[in-house]
Amino acid sequence: MATSTLLAPSSTRSRFKTVLWIFLGLTTLFVFITSEVLLVTDYPMYHAYRLQVIADRGLLIPHTLAGIFALLIGPINFSSRIRQRHLTLHRVLGRIYVVSVFVGSFTGIALAWGRPGLPGTAMQAAAWMVCTTAAFLTARNRHIIQHRQWMVRSYAVTFTFVSSRMLNLWPRYWSHLGDSLSAVGVIAFTLASLLIVELGLNWRELTTRRA
Repeated sequence: MATSTLLAPSSTRSRFKTVLWIFLGLTTLFVFITSEVLLVTDYPMYHAYRLQVIADRGLLIPHTLAGIFALLIGPINFSSRIRQRHLTLHRVLGRIYVVSVFVGSFTGIALAWGRPGLPGTAMQAAAWMVCTTAAFLTARNRHIIQHRQWMVRSYAVTFTFVSSRMLNLWPRYWSHLGDSLSAVGVIAFTLASLLIVELGLNWRELTTRRA
């Protein structure tokens, strides 16, 4: 498998990673402020969603916690410095990440069961579990480059829990909460995230001719 420009050690890569993590962090903060914080009050546009959250809190709490763990562990385990200096911590957090992915996936499917959004959630959960399982197996078999690439794919799916909520800013999305639009949005963001990752992982091969 080709080595990725995302994984090739260089100062350019280091700067790229810094900019990328800053962008992802700001996006997460933006989504949290414009979406989840407003659930504390009965904000009109989110009224139906707020009622759904309250009704589903038994599943939603472990689902949310699992997603938060996965989101936070990603940046830590992608750090080359932390991985080199604290390999045991890297491995422990990696196992917690895997468990979080499966908890988040199954609770997500349970939350969507019987609702029009189930196809989108099931597809997202399947992609999340497949990429994470592949990352775990390649790490166990000591295929480190492939492990890192699969972790990039897995985290791309993890981040769709943030990026797909950009739709929250579109009032029409909320006025039709629960219809097929939510499933289409989740599928589109998942596929787009994986496609962007694949382009990044193969950018060198796409932009340079082999000697």
